[in-house]
Amino acid sequence: MLGRKTKSTIDSLIGMSTMIEGNLHFKGGLRIDGQVKGNVIAEPESASMLVISESAKVEGEVRVAHLVVNGEIIGPVYSTELLELEPKARITGDVHYKALEMHGGALVSGKLTHDQAGEPVLKLALSNT
Repeated sequence: MLGRKTKSTIDSLIGMSTMIEGNLHFKGGLRIDGQVKGNVIAEPESASMLVISESAKVEGEVRVAHLVVNGEIIGPVYSTELLELEPKARITGDVHYKALEMHGGALVSGKLTHDQAGEPVLKLALSNT
């Protein structure tokens, strides 16, 4: 494993039938099941977690400490801690990360950039378990 994962709770939910147009700023944990047309930005300097579910789509910049993607993001992604790309993840845009866990089936159409000094931490999950 990549070490200890940050334990975060989901404080807010954007439901499957919800569509938001505009920028979204949040603290703590957020799960998106619907659609967001705008930037999704977590409070800097604080622990944050964002889950993009299989049914979700975000069109805009995403900035968060811990990001779990199993849906679609169209725009640049900045993860200051851990980026988890699940099997159905689809990202169209450049991705900046500190640690990366990528499962088989996940797709990134853009440049992957490790943003911290030292060697990048990369884990490829070869099975879909």
